[in-house]
Amino acid sequence: MANTPKARANDLARSLRLWFSPERVRAEGETPDYRFSLANERTFLAWLRTALALIAGGFAVDQFLPDLDWAVRAGLALGLLAAGVLCALRAVNHWVRCERAMRRGEDLPVSRFPALLSVLVALVALAMVVVVLFGWEGGRG
Repeated sequence: MANTPKARANDLARSLRLWFSPERVRAEGETPDYRFSLANERTFLAWLRTALALIAGGFAVDQFLPDLDWAVRAGLALGLLAAGVLCALRAVNHWVRCERAMRRGEDLPVSRFPALLSVLVALVALAMVVVVLFGWEGGRG
């Protein structure tokens, strides 16, 4: 299938349906060695833990830095919250893609998402470094 926008949309729609019907995933190909499926599941859970940590960090920034300028605080908090949401959604998508590839005997799928997430977290961390170095007294009246 060509890598057209329509083909990518169809692949995404098929993948989203598989999120909620794992029996369809099992219907494809052959059952892989259970160790590989369990490793895939552990990776999924690690991504979810990362998502929860990012979400907790977003709430922490919002709740525990009240003296920080609202726009800066909201930007940092929303950046972390968005990263958490993306990470959680990507976790299930990656699990399905890997499970399907293993069942089909294909190479595991590659992704730019880890690099994207790393850059987003690094940008928020750099902003936090600036906040720590220069303080947040600017928000106090």
